[in-house]
Amino acid sequence: MLRSVFTKTLWDQRRSLLAWAVGLTGIGVLYASFYPMVNTPEMRAALESYPQAMIDAMGFDDVTSPAGYLGATTLGMLCPAIIIIMAAAVGGSAIAGEEENGRLDLTLAHPVSRWSVLLQRCAAMVVSMLGVTAALGLALLAISGPAQIDSIGPANLVAGALHLALLGIFFGSLALGLGAATGRRSIVYLAVAVVAIVGYFGNNLGPTIEGLHWLRDISPFHFYQGGVPLRNGIQPADLAVLAGVSALMVIAGGLAFDRRDVAV
Repeated sequence: MLRSVFTKTLWDQRRSLLAWAVGLTGIGVLYASFYPMVNTPEMRAALESYPQAMIDAMGFDDVTSPAGYLGATTLGMLCPAIIIIMAAAVGGSAIAGEEENGRLDLTLAHPVSRWSVLLQRCAAMVVSMLGVTAALGLALLAISGPAQIDSIGPANLVAGALHLALLGIFFGSLALGLGAATGRRSIVYLAVAVVAIVGYFGNNLGPTIEGLHWLRDISPFHFYQGGVPLRNGIQPADLAVLAGVSALMVIAGGLAFDRRDVAV
C-alpha cells in the first residue's frame, strides 16, 4: 500500500484519469476547431430565423463570437456533461463503491479514521478535476490560433477551465458526500443526474418561465457560467459559492459516514 489514502487513490485511478483527460480534451478540441465554420454570414442569418426562446435556452445568443461559441458548446454543454459523468464515477466509487465491493473494510483496517479516508478521497477527487480540466485548458490554448478563438485570450481560457473544474468538484462532492452517507451508488448516480438536469434547464429556461426565475439563482450552472469567465475572467464570488457548497456536502456526508454502520 502507498503512503496515504490520497496517493493510493490517485495511483489506482491513474489509467482512468488519463482516459478522462484524453476524452475531455479530445471533445473540447474537436468542437473548438469547428468555430471557423460557424463564424459565417450564413450562420448569422440562420440564427435570426430561430425563435428567441430557443436561442436563449440553448445559449446561442452570441454563438458566432469565439467566447459565445465556446461558452455555448464546448464549455456550455459537451465538456460539462463529461465532467459531471466523471464526477459521479469518481465521487460515487470513493466510499460507496468500495463499500458495495467489500473493499472498504481493508482500508478502514489500517490506522486511519473514517474522516481521514473521506477527506483524502475528497482531496484526490479535487486534484483529479483540476488535472483533467488543466489538460483541456492547455489544449484550447494550443489550438486557439488555428481555431480562430485567440481573441478570448489565455487568461480567460484558463478562467473557463478553472470554472469547469469547480463545477466538477461540486458534483464530485455531491457524489462523495451522498455516497458516504448512504453507501449506495445507485442513489448517488440518481441524485447527480437529477441535480444536473434540473440545474441546467433551470439556469437556461428558468428566466423564460413565469414563477421559475429563482431556479437560475440556485443552479450550479449559474455560478459556473453566469459571470461569463470566457469574457470577464475568473469570478471569485461564483467560485467561492461552488467551493463552499461542495465543502458543506462533504462535511454532511462525513458526519453521516462517521456514525452509521458500514456494510462490510
